Amino acid sequence: MLTTESVMTPNPITIDGHTPLHQAYAMMVDGGLRHLPVVENDKVTGVISDRDILLAQLAHAGLDDEHSLTVSDISSLSVIHVAPQTPLAETAALMAEKQIGSVLVMEQNRLLGIFTMTDACRVLAKQLESA
Repeated sequence: MLTTESVMTPNPITIDGHTPLHQAYAMMVDGGLRHLPVVENDKVTGVISDRDILLAQLAHAGLDDEHSLTVSDISSLSVIHVAPQTPLAETAALMAEKQIGSVLVMEQNRLLGIFTMTDACRVLAKQLESA
């Protein structure tokens, strides 16, 4: 049985909630990332996706606050997470049910990793290849 921990991306890059959106987006583009856990004072406070940023920028285009938006202004406050030993099938079902592109892998409020749709595709490709 595959666990989420066995296929997650360990030690994910995180971002501070006070980071300006344009900086967060540049960080994502440069790193080839689509999701970033938002961490403040060593505590996960949310998650932000590239889609969240683009939608916020589109909604605020031309407005006075366009350049003052920060990550915490738009990050998702409901953090969906699983334990490291959660069966991968359960994690994938949760992502499908919630219609989300990533889940955080946490243990005792400590961020261990992130499991994304890209990770899921990687696992699926490996399974199909060996079938």
